[in-house]
Amino acid sequence: MRVLLMGNPNVGKSAIFSRLTGSHVVVSNYAGTTVEYTRGFLQLEERELEVIDVPGTYDLEPTNRAEAVASEMIAGGELIINVVDASHLERSLHLTLQLLLTGKPVVVALNMWDEAQKAGITIDTARLEQLLGVPVVPTCALTGDGMVVLKSRVQEARSSSLVSENGASLWQKAAEISQKVQKAPERASTFRDKLDHTTVHPVLGPVFALFVLLVSFGFVAYFGNFLHEMLEGVFELLWLPVAAWISGLMGGAGMLHDILIGTLIDGEIHFEESFGLLTTGLYIPLAVVLPYIFSFYLVLSILEDIGYLPRLGVVVDALMQRLGIHGLSIVPMMLGIGCNVPGVMAGRMLETRKERFIVGTLIAIAVPCMAQQAMVIGLLGQAGLSGLAIVYGTLFVLWMVMGAIMNRFLKGESPEMLIDLPPYRMPYWESLWKKIYMRMNGFIRSALPYVLLGVFIVNLFYTLGVIGYISQVFAPVITGLFGLPGEAGGALIVGFLRKDVAVGMLAPLGMELNQLIVASVVLMVYFPCIATFVVLFKELGVRDLLKLTLIMILVVVITGGGLHLLLQATGF
Repeated sequence: MRVLLMGNPNVGKSAIFSRLTGSHVVVSNYAGTTVEYTRGFLQLEERELEVIDVPGTYDLEPTNRAEAVASEMIAGGELIINVVDASHLERSLHLTLQLLLTGKPVVVALNMWDEAQKAGITIDTARLEQLLGVPVVPTCALTGDGMVVLKSRVQEARSSSLVSENGASLWQKAAEISQKVQKAPERASTFRDKLDHTTVHPVLGPVFALFVLLVSFGFVAYFGNFLHEMLEGVFELLWLPVAAWISGLMGGAGMLHDILIGTLIDGEIHFEESFGLLTTGLYIPLAVVLPYIFSFYLVLSILEDIGYLPRLGVVVDALMQRLGIHGLSIVPMMLGIGCNVPGVMAGRMLETRKERFIVGTLIAIAVPCMAQQAMVIGLLGQAGLSGLAIVYGTLFVLWMVMGAIMNRFLKGESPEMLIDLPPYRMPYWESLWKKIYMRMNGFIRSALPYVLLGVFIVNLFYTLGVIGYISQVFAPVITGLFGLPGEAGGALIVGFLRKDVAVGMLAPLGMELNQLIVASVVLMVYFPCIATFVVLFKELGVRDLLKLTLIMILVVVITGGGLHLLLQATGF
């Protein structure tokens, strides 16, 4: 039997899915997390039920891609578990009534029961069950309360006797049912209410947003560096003797030695510059990149779970509209900072092809992933903040100019932002750590193989003379236009596999600060890593991907060459 898990966005469907099936899914406190459906299985006595987490929707008459997917899936479902927000009952009941009119067996999970109780809301569940004609079970998916009862009552799901009604009367009926079963006290303004007002205020909201972003990225920088130094010590203490022993066994030289251990620097292994699979190949993702990735996902997960990200979307909406996208585009942008792949995939929440193309292009070109940023910060940070300020300032200007140009010349609509702001909540730490673990696990699985592959190809290409040949072919661009040493061509090749490895290849070249700035910017706006490229192909299609590629090449040439000339002219 196929069971559909359906409800409005941000009512805890994914959390209930995880509780019912044991599957690990990302649970976030903002609309649009689940755009594609997720499958799992619920063991119910001797029966195994297939459970599908359907994209969140407010209406069965779709207005965007997620709602269209949800509506299309109803025909294939045999039973519906309707997840309702107990703290916003009337709003949720409109979809419930629509689902009942489909004639499918339904059971209602009255979720966020704890939130309703905290707000002083009481709901007569027996009366609600009688009026709807289907089982109603109070639940709190984050803590697991009510889940055992919900599982047992799935077998009692049944069709309702409601007759077909038009949309307007459904809203009226939802209001009538809510009034009959719910009592909500008048309450004074609370700290959460004041915080909510402040964070979306036209003046105070942007100030608060800037403060949150500065604190967030400051935490990522300092805590990430703290973790990096700890892991660097672990590598030096535990892994360096092992790598040195392996190097000694292999005679300290030879093709196989160069691939596995890399080049010895002054007779010793250097984790950042030796470029062996067992040295740089492990050190970069695990000791340099992973600490910053963890710090970023910790901050992002907290901002998600407390409910701030959609409010950030409200604050930046006016700015985003100038780029042809609305405020919620900040969500895929933020995800893109962690890793471009989920950032591009999150663009599915946007309604139009134009918006998805703009977001995908901006992420691929002007939103460097945290792995790449960690390497750039390490490369330029030693020279002070001036180099980093130029790099990030250039990226911001590109982000604004490219968005404005695409908005001007691309055909298509850019709808206004319609969003349901969730209440501020304290994070549920068990769920939060699970989410961070899943994201870190996904990063390691996707990053480590590409890093090792990149290091292997670099060593192989150097041995076969391929790097030198390509550097000669592109010398007019690399050295003439960008003002970089010819050896930087190798980094551009590897950048297509893994950007952080490519940035690491710049360190041994002995470049001056202005060259490092140009090289870092070129690598950041240059082709995204192959994993992102594949996802862009899947999300945008061949035609739009070719357009994006042409834009990217043009931006790289203009930005790299222009920045080189500007730095020369100013004597930087």
